[in-house]
Amino acid sequence: MKIINRLKIVLHLGCFLVLFSVLAQEDKINVEESAAVFLEEYSDNFQEQFFEGLKQKGIENYDKAIKYFLKCKEIDAESTVVSHELAKVYLLNKEYINAQNYALEALNKEPENLWYLYTLVTAMQSQGGTVGSLTQSMPYENIILRENLGKIYYSQKNYKGALAALEGIKKSKKQQDLYTKIEEAVKKQEEEKTSVSYTVTNTVSTTRTKTDNGVQAYKARLKGLISIKAYSIIKQVATEAIEQYPLQPYFYYTQAYALNQTKRYREAIAILEVSLDYLVDDISLANKIYKELANGYTGLNQTSRANMYLRKIKPGF
Repeated sequence: MKIINRLKIVLHLGCFLVLFSVLAQEDKINVEESAAVFLEEYSDNFQEQFFEGLKQKGIENYDKAIKYFLKCKEIDAESTVVSHELAKVYLLNKEYINAQNYALEALNKEPENLWYLYTLVTAMQSQGGTVGSLTQSMPYENIILRENLGKIYYSQKNYKGALAALEGIKKSKKQQDLYTKIEEAVKKQEEEKTSVSYTVTNTVSTTRTKTDNGVQAYKARLKGLISIKAYSIIKQVATEAIEQYPLQPYFYYTQAYALNQTKRYREAIAILEVSLDYLVDDISLANKIYKELANGYTGLNQTSRANMYLRKIKPGF
């Protein structure tokens, strides 16, 4: 039972899909696995191997994690949950072909699972390709799958790809609304391209300048709110910032910071893990994220995990 409870926490966090906050208010995306039901069907040996795989993945021992998940695969070759975990850890280990194959395997068994499709899209993009080359290898005629692909591309601001994913399917009202929203985004994007100006020394997009100014404005506002400990407002502003600029790790950090302060530790941890995916060469922000991860795990009484992230903090930044 102790193993099951711990796995409930890990699976819940691993499946919390913050990336699609752009659409969250309109469409509640259910990507959670029922950990309790899933695990009750398996032996103690399977549970031990599965949990150890998650643990090793969490501490970035990807080769060991793969070995444990493959042992689970030997016990149950049909488990989509194990296939997806293998896909994710192969992706983290930069073994993109293996990630692609296991993500495709999981998706073929559950074609309407958005999270499985997102992992497949990521694996293909990591190789410089798209899922368009795999349409013969998956149930591409599935309308929900196509809708999910449209959502993924929309969240990545790949509006033309999103339109192509939805083209030719009989749309429900919800899907038609998404299609219309994407068309409007394409139109706006084209208008912004025409407004680009260039300096004598280098080409500088006014759109890029506008984006940079917007990011800095949100950062300044959030730093001011943090200084006065306005946690509920911080969460609202950070959520708004993520919707506008979904690739900025600082906004995920501030949202998670506010959640930690209000003792919503599990949500905070999930968001912080997403922020690490977008973090590039910013040791100071990395330290802040690790500190909040440690605070979150301390709040959940998971001391070993908290200490793991405290050890990641680099002094002097």
